Amino acid sequence: MVLAAVATGLAGAAGAVVFRLMIRSVQAGAWGTGFGEILQEGLLAEAGDPLERARELDWYWRLAMPALGGLIVGPLIYFFAREARGHGVPEVMKAVALHGGVIRARVVLVKAIASAVTIGTGGSAGREGPIVQIGSAMGSAFGQFLKLPVLQLRTLVACGAAAGISATFNAPIAGALFAAEVIIGDFAVAQLTPIVISSVVATVVSRFFLGNHPAFEVPPYEIVSPFELAPYMAAGVVAGIVGVIFIRSLGRAETIFEQLPIPDYLKACVGGLMVGGIGVFLPEIFGVGYSTISLALTGQLTVVALAALVVMKILSTSLTIGSGGSGGIFAPSLFLGAMTGGLLGSLLNQWFPGATASSGAYALVTMGAVVAATTHAPISAIIVIFELTQTIDIVPALMASCVVSTLVSQLLYRDSIYTSKLRRQGVDLLAQEDPNVLKAHHVRDTMDLNPELLAPSTNFEALLELVVQSSHSQFFVVNDARRLHGAISLREVRRLIYERETLRHLVVASDLLDTQRPVLKESDNLDTAMHLFAGAGVDELAVVADDDPSTLVGSLSERDTLEVRNREWLRRDLVGGIASTAAVVGPGRDVDLGDGYFVREIPVPHHLVGNSLAGLAVRERTGVQVLMLRHPGRGGAEAGPMRIPTASEVLESGDTLVVAGTEKALGRLEAL
Repeated sequence: MVLAAVATGLAGAAGAVVFRLMIRSVQAGAWGTGFGEILQEGLLAEAGDPLERARELDWYWRLAMPALGGLIVGPLIYFFAREARGHGVPEVMKAVALHGGVIRARVVLVKAIASAVTIGTGGSAGREGPIVQIGSAMGSAFGQFLKLPVLQLRTLVACGAAAGISATFNAPIAGALFAAEVIIGDFAVAQLTPIVISSVVATVVSRFFLGNHPAFEVPPYEIVSPFELAPYMAAGVVAGIVGVIFIRSLGRAETIFEQLPIPDYLKACVGGLMVGGIGVFLPEIFGVGYSTISLALTGQLTVVALAALVVMKILSTSLTIGSGGSGGIFAPSLFLGAMTGGLLGSLLNQWFPGATASSGAYALVTMGAVVAATTHAPISAIIVIFELTQTIDIVPALMASCVVSTLVSQLLYRDSIYTSKLRRQGVDLLAQEDPNVLKAHHVRDTMDLNPELLAPSTNFEALLELVVQSSHSQFFVVNDARRLHGAISLREVRRLIYERETLRHLVVASDLLDTQRPVLKESDNLDTAMHLFAGAGVDELAVVADDDPSTLVGSLSERDTLEVRNREWLRRDLVGGIASTAAVVGPGRDVDLGDGYFVREIPVPHHLVGNSLAGLAVRERTGVQVLMLRHPGRGGAEAGPMRIPTASEVLESGDTLVVAGTEKALGRLEAL
C-alpha cells in the first residue's frame, strides 16, 4: 500500500499539473490571450481568470463564450462519461460508499477536458473538484489493475483525492484531511497512513513544477482585540447562512435544468448563455475567481461590488454546474467567503474603526467559514485556509468562525453540498440503520398460527394429557368462536401435578386461568413483544386480531423472537462483509462464500412485482436468504444503493435482490 500510495501521489500530481496547463490553454484560445504570452510567462504559471481580457472584449464575446463552452461540454459528458457532470466530489463519495471504490478509467480524460473547457471559457466553477475526481479515478484504475481488495481500493481512491487537493493547493495537510474527512469519513490510522504518503508525494512533485508559494498573497493580519472574537463568530453565523443558500440554490438549479424539455446535451449551453449574460455586466464571476478573491483580501473592492458579487456568484455557479457544466464548488465557496467577509469587515470597520481589523482579515476568515458551511468539514476548511495563505496569526478567529458556520449550516440544512446532490439521486450517505433490528419485523410475520387451545370446560386430567404431548409452555382458553378468555402456564400446572388425583376433575378455566396476561396485536413489532416478555415473565404470548382484540389468531414465543433477532444480526454482519464485493462484481456474477454457498444479484421477475418479501416467504419456500434490495436509480439510468429490506418490503419494477444460498436453492428462487 505504501508503494501504491506513492504511485498514486505521482499520478495525482501529474494530473494536477497537466490539468492546470489545459485550463490555461483553453483560456488562451477562448479569450485571445495568445500562446506567445503563455510561453513568455511560463507554461505552468497560475492560470488565473480571464477577468482583464474579458473587460477589453465586446459584450457579445462575453455573452457567447460560456455558451460555446457549454455546447462543447454537454455532448462530451452525455455521450462519453455522465459521471463527469457537475462538481465531481459527490461521484467519488458515491463510488467509495456504494461501488467499492470502482471508478471508470475514462473519467480521467473526460473530466479533465470537460472541466478545462468549462472553466477556460468562463464557466463559474473551480478546478479543485475536478482534480479530486481525476486523482481518485487514477487511484481507482491503479487499484483495479493491481486487483486490490475493496478496503484497499477505497483507500487508494482517497489517496488520489488527497494527491489532487495537495498538488492544486500546495497544501499537503489539507489534502490528507479532506480525503479522510470527506471522501472516506474515517480517520483510522490504517487508512490515513497511505493517504498522508500520497499527499506528501504529490506536494513535493507539484512544488518542483509549480513552485512553493501560497495560493494567495495576503497582508499580515492579526486579532486587534480579544473582544473581536465575537464579530468573527457573528461572521461565522452569516457564512453558515450564505453556505446554505448556496447549497439550496445549486440543488434548485439542478432540479430546474433536469425538468427542462430539451436534450440533456444542450442544457450546459443554455446555462453557459445565462452565465454569459451575467458576465456582460459583471465579468468577475468568470472562471475560478482567484484574482477577485485577492482584491477582496487586500480591501480593494467597494461594499456595493462585494454585495453584488455574493449574489451573482451564487447564481452563476448554480447555472454553470446545475445545467451540466463540469467544475468544482470549492473555489466558488472561497469566492463567496471572501466577498461575504469583505462586506462584513468593511461595515464593521466603518462602525468600530479602532476595535476591528481591516475588511481583508474578515474576508480571509470567512473564506474558510463558507467552505466549512458548504462541505460540513470544518477541520479541512481551517487547514486549507492556513496552508493557502500561510498566515498563522488569524487561526484562532478562523477556527471559531468555521465551527460556528458549520453548526449553523447543519442546523438549517441537513446535507452538505456533496451529500445534497447524492440524496437527490436517492443515495443517503447520512442515513443510519436503526440498531434495533426487531423494530423492522412484525408479530404477524413470526407468530405461530397453531397455538395450543383449551375449551373453558377442560378438566385438569385432560390438561395434563395435553401438556405431555405438547412442546408449548402456554395454553390458551378460547370458546368455539376463538374468543380469548385467558391463558394457563405450564409452570402453574407443574406446581399442582403432585395433587393430580385430588384435582383430576377440577375445571381449569375457572381455577387456573390467568386473565391478566398481556396480549399482542398482529401489527405490533417484535421490539414491543420483547418488552412484554420481560414484564410478563412468560415465554409465550397470545396474539389477537387488529380489528377484534378479543379474537385469538396465534401465539408468539420468546424463542422465535430471539431467533429473528439473531438471524438479523448475522445477516447485517454478512451484508457488511459482502456489500462492497457484491457492488464490485455486479449483476450476473456470483460471490463464492465457500462450502457450496454463493451470493448472487438477481432482477426481480415481473410476476413477483407488487408482492412483499413476507408474502413470498422466500426463505421458507426456496432456502435462500434475501440479504439486500437495490432499487433502480433516478430515471432507471443507474442502480441505486443496496440496503437491508424489511419483511414488509414490497418489490417494485426494476428492483434487484442480493441473495445467498446454495446453487440449488438459488435455482429454485429464479424459478419462482
